[in-house]
Amino acid sequence: MPNDDTPEERDLRSYGRRRGRKLSPRQAALLADLLPRVAFDPAKPTAHPAKPLWLEIGFGGGEHLIHQARTNPDVTIIGCEPFEDGVVKVLTAIEEHRLSNIVIHMDDARQVLRALPDASLARAFVLFPDPWPKRKHQKRRLVAEPLLLELARVMKPGAALRVGTDVADYARTMLMAFARVPAFRWTAARPQDWQVRPLDWPKTKYESKADREGRRSAYLLFERV
Repeated sequence: MPNDDTPEERDLRSYGRRRGRKLSPRQAALLADLLPRVAFDPAKPTAHPAKPLWLEIGFGGGEHLIHQARTNPDVTIIGCEPFEDGVVKVLTAIEEHRLSNIVIHMDDARQVLRALPDASLARAFVLFPDPWPKRKHQKRRLVAEPLLLELARVMKPGAALRVGTDVADYARTMLMAFARVPAFRWTAARPQDWQVRPLDWPKTKYESKADREGRRSAYLLFERV
């Protein structure tokens, strides 16, 4: 029998929980009032076509997304994050700093990738995605060949893709996946290029936790050829 499932229904879930603590009234109001105004619209995936378009997949607590938005005001950044607490933190920053260049998708990033036109992204980030450490769950790891093929389609030639992880086995499988997608070139020429965090890459809470627990992070930079 033919499989009539949509791509979204066939996607394996690549993230954990969606909700954490109970929201305060102010946080609930931000979700109700501000989120609809800054939410990604699949019908208008490039709402500001004159501006460079960046994408962050899984922005967590939003530290990196907010930093990039504040230091690059002429860029539109789509941030994807299914976890409600992280989305609220970014909405708070949008309101407090009057940021007008962030677009939020509070769901699976693959939905955004399928809506974007070819060669529309100038930069993309996948920083410290859920490592799914148990062997039986590793098929849920996001950075794998299917995602890279989607990113290859939507990224411009010469666009930069930054990937970070603090799990050595995940770094290994990431590099194996990239080796199967010739549309990307790993730019590292020496160990320092992937062992040292770039200056414009602010430390996230997940990276700080890895440091405290003695795990070394890998900072991988790829170029869309």
